[in-house]
Amino acid sequence: MTRHRPKGKGKGKKGTAVEDDRNNDLLDKASFKNERFFAYYKAQKIVPDSEWEDFLDALRRPLPTTFRVAGSREIANVLNATIRDVHVPSLSNATFEDQLIPPPVQIPWYPDGLAWQFNVPKKVLRKQPEFKKFHSFLVFETEVGNVSRQEGVSMIPPLFLDVEPHHKVMDMCAAPGSKTAQILEALHAQDTITSSSIPSGLLVANDSDNKRTHLLIHQSARLPSPALMVTNLDASNYPSIKIPGPRGPKNLAFDRILCDVPCSGDGTLRKNIGIWRTWGPNDGNGLHSLQVRILVRAMRLLNYEPGARIVYSTCSLNPVENEAVVAAALAQNSEFELVDVSDRYPELVRRPGLTDWRPTTDRGCTTTFESYEEFMASSKVDASAKGKLTKGHWPPEESVVQTLNLPYCMRIYPHLQDSGGFFVAVLERKQRPPKSTTAKRAATDEALPESKKARLDEDATVVDAAESKEGSPMEQEPEEPAKTPRAGKESSQSNGSFKEQPYTFISPTDPILTTCIEKLHINPETFPMSNVLVRNPEGDAARVLYICNDIVKSIILNNSYERLRLTAAGTKIFAKQEGGKGTEPQFRVLGEGLPVVLPYIDEKTIVDADHRSLRTLVESYYPLCESLTQPFRKEIEDRSTGSHVIRFHKGTSEVATLTHDLVLPIWKSNVSLTLMIDKKAKSALSLRLFGTDITTFGKEREAAQKKEPSVVVVSADSLPEEAEQVEADAEAVIEES
Repeated sequence: MTRHRPKGKGKGKKGTAVEDDRNNDLLDKASFKNERFFAYYKAQKIVPDSEWEDFLDALRRPLPTTFRVAGSREIANVLNATIRDVHVPSLSNATFEDQLIPPPVQIPWYPDGLAWQFNVPKKVLRKQPEFKKFHSFLVFETEVGNVSRQEGVSMIPPLFLDVEPHHKVMDMCAAPGSKTAQILEALHAQDTITSSSIPSGLLVANDSDNKRTHLLIHQSARLPSPALMVTNLDASNYPSIKIPGPRGPKNLAFDRILCDVPCSGDGTLRKNIGIWRTWGPNDGNGLHSLQVRILVRAMRLLNYEPGARIVYSTCSLNPVENEAVVAAALAQNSEFELVDVSDRYPELVRRPGLTDWRPTTDRGCTTTFESYEEFMASSKVDASAKGKLTKGHWPPEESVVQTLNLPYCMRIYPHLQDSGGFFVAVLERKQRPPKSTTAKRAATDEALPESKKARLDEDATVVDAAESKEGSPMEQEPEEPAKTPRAGKESSQSNGSFKEQPYTFISPTDPILTTCIEKLHINPETFPMSNVLVRNPEGDAARVLYICNDIVKSIILNNSYERLRLTAAGTKIFAKQEGGKGTEPQFRVLGEGLPVVLPYIDEKTIVDADHRSLRTLVESYYPLCESLTQPFRKEIEDRSTGSHVIRFHKGTSEVATLTHDLVLPIWKSNVSLTLMIDKKAKSALSLRLFGTDITTFGKEREAAQKKEPSVVVVSADSLPEEAEQVEADAEAVIEES
């Protein structure tokens, strides 16, 4: 969900209002009142009168903790079995202060039982031993991307997109990235536990806020993908993307588009309790026009093929932001229709969309008008207020409403399944229009004025990804050659606040790339070497090598990176490892890139190791080779220094039980080894395999907590929330990058 954050608000440091929102279970019911809210929504009849008190009672209760087991399908199933068969039984009889604490339960409507919910006071997570252990498990699995702390209703829109690995998908308002991660998982549905596919599809994740795009990149790094691009643009004016076509350049058309638009967010009252104090009807009124523009732009970017789909969603209860937006967009695009998805996910309890509503500009919500014409003619409304609403804020005429099928929209209310409030609408084209209509729409799209939408120069050359010349920077065909600065320091400062470096594809014969290929015994005949890129205008393989799939490559080669405000693309696979004094630096395979590279590595060169050696590598930062067990010790001692890939086979030993093969990157020095994964990932692995954190990092953290209990190295209060402290966290991510 994308809650609108006005400038100058929501930027408080941790421990201020946002922290209060996390502790709404500590406040009394008297704090949860807003007469304007009550009057407005009673007038809209969003729920029957018989359910009104249940609706309000649910809004006043703390929101349950929900999380989703993430990653590829096989990884998710393995981890879910651990939660179901190990953790839940241990929590089933847990007590706190002589009270039985309910264990986590699966959310009934989520596919394969991969989403969970539990309603436990925070002091239980801090003090009850079994729940404290479970909480630590979740925190570390979240850090490495195997668990996503995501509100239950936020999981709904990506499900209705029905994404497949070959789809070209856009997430128009993507930050902070929980739904983006769901879409990436769908693109990578064919991945195995140890290796990752390079899907033919695409995900363009966009957000208009530059800081939030960095948080989005940070979040999506938990599921690295060669099919991902992150852009920083106004979704309502998103430019067309050029790719090669059989008859010359053409606009990229998306198969799936998610419009989880900025909204007033009053469906999040259970966790953002500040809304109780500040809510007013103009919160939604002011966002309506932007929401319509975003949805209309999505309609223009959607593929004309049958089945192409848009999902529009908000975390708002307000029909002005929901049904009114859908109706206004359909009025401008008659070739679209709402889709009846009532047969999908039958255990998801939902209510149909509204067909009638009454907007108001009256802060007291006591005066409403049946039509826009009545509103404009009223002497009770001053001129300035009349300029704030449009005809689209009201429902269309009754004859038109009947044709729109607004009840096909879905309304999720808190009292139905103990969740937040949400709105979802699924739209598709009625049928493919005649060619003349398609051509007219394309021409209209290209004819938008430069002040409204940037576009490529008409004479720009479009390069096919399969035929491109390596070593070409992505901005090789700038929109205006005479005015566009040369790549480098100048270009990084152009286009306002956009300061990102361009991506450049390197030659398959680049010596650093060929050395990486040779060192890791990667098959150069099958590995897509022409899809390897770096992030600098000169094309120097200086620090990090990335890889992308063919469609991402085609977009990079045929569009100015400044025009798209391209913030990230593809995934990292190799990075420079500085050697000791007097030694030459080498490149190593990265943990996040190993699943992509693994299918191309010669099986015979992967080093097999035993479970006891795995424990040694997890327990110590730099274990000596002599501390390892045979035959692994001899095999690794015979290897050269540098980057290697190690495999631990599934099975049960006196040390651990592995449910699947575990393949990890290591770095060998002269006398020691290093497991090249993040310390938090190592802690998560330790908890999963050994039931406790045996890592050096874990021991240091435990010692610090014993020495000074008030010091919390890893939060014991709550799992990382998907949207809390977005701006503060984004700033931290930027500072770290």
